[in-house]
Amino acid sequence: MSFDATVLTMFPEAFPGPLGVSLIGTAWREHGLWTLETVDIRGFSKDKRGFLDDTPAGGGPGQVMRADVIAAALDSVDRRERPLLYMSARGRPLTQARVREWADGPGLIVLAGRFEGVDQRVLDSRGFEEIAVGDAVLAGGEAAALVTIEACVRLVPGVLGQAASLSEESFEDGLLEHPQYTRPREFEGLEIPEVLLSGHHAQVRKWREAQREATTRERRPDLWAQRSAK
Repeated sequence: MSFDATVLTMFPEAFPGPLGVSLIGTAWREHGLWTLETVDIRGFSKDKRGFLDDTPAGGGPGQVMRADVIAAALDSVDRRERPLLYMSARGRPLTQARVREWADGPGLIVLAGRFEGVDQRVLDSRGFEEIAVGDAVLAGGEAAALVTIEACVRLVPGVLGQAASLSEESFEDGLLEHPQYTRPREFEGLEIPEVLLSGHHAQVRKWREAQREATTRERRPDLWAQRSAK
């Protein structure tokens, strides 16, 4: 079973973007390990001018995407038990745990909004989950959709080729990843840490674990506190 991603968007030309290159792109185009479909929301407007937004109820700046247009676009898609995500700055944070959960399923249907957002009624009636990729506001949901789909697809078996390469990545066990080095041995006066050249695998593992802990304490004290509380 492949991982099937569908994106509801005003700008289908934004896809596949980075999803179409490297190992992830090969896994899609050549091996069929996952699929990508875009649905142009503008094609479901009932307005002869193609408008799919209107002024906010209660007043205020900007425009809001209409519930009936979004619903029509969604209802044109074969859902097949796939979760519905709406990329939103006010959503719950995207986490590796959720990504792993979605990657094990049949895929995702992702709504990429624009303007001031989407009429809340379609989010409620259709059961969308709001997801944020960071504490920042984007011009639209397309970039966030790309991030979310890539995070999932790279976990699909066979996409990256080496399952072992995933085991020590950031967030997999509550810690951030250790620093990485490669040739040349010396770069602008900086040397590769000697332990990594020792050939002593136990010492290398110990060093990497210490680096992961130190990096997590420094950069993500929230993650370190969660880990320490267990």
